[in-house]
Amino acid sequence: MIEISERAQTHFLRLLRQQQIDDLGIRLTASAPGTPEANCELAFCEPAELDGDEWSLECEGFTLYVDGAAAPWLEGASIDYEPQATGGVLNIRAPRIKGEVPGEDAGMIARVQYVLDAEVNPQIAAHGGRVSLVEVTADGVVWLRFGGGCHGCGMADVTLKQGIETTLMARVPQITAVRDATDHSTGSQPYYAQAGEGASVAG
Repeated sequence: MIEISERAQTHFLRLLRQQQIDDLGIRLTASAPGTPEANCELAFCEPAELDGDEWSLECEGFTLYVDGAAAPWLEGASIDYEPQATGGVLNIRAPRIKGEVPGEDAGMIARVQYVLDAEVNPQIAAHGGRVSLVEVTADGVVWLRFGGGCHGCGMADVTLKQGIETTLMARVPQITAVRDATDHSTGSQPYYAQAGEGASVAG
């Protein structure tokens, strides 16, 4: 299931011995699997900290525990360690962890959602904002709802037209328009306040 090189095993064993804790192992899990933000996480683990659903991989002198829920996303992963003069680099490759990019035969909803997750939301997250998909109509109109710092933001229309719509239509050519379904008058913490509401940047 997971390939761990001899160099990586030697590296882990050295770290484990430095901890001087009996039966200490290494636990591998995944955060946000199946999304563009997915990442592998490694941590020391004592037997009492295990949930019981882990997969065990016996290594040279220690056990690598793979979180049960994350195991399908880590299938085919590899772990290697490259010694360097500055201390070395641990490389974890998990080709399935971010999920599959929807193909041309995938439905529009799946393709739009992937672009929102992979490109749009990571960009506007810098302003504390996010968008969620409300609907894709039969004639290709995508309706979105703004949240966080984009809810009530005075620049939401610019973000929609010059950023989100441009990106979505470039990635999913069948889209005919992108529209905003948000009631911006109810926004409580906009990144940019609406005109006439005082300060231009909130909180």
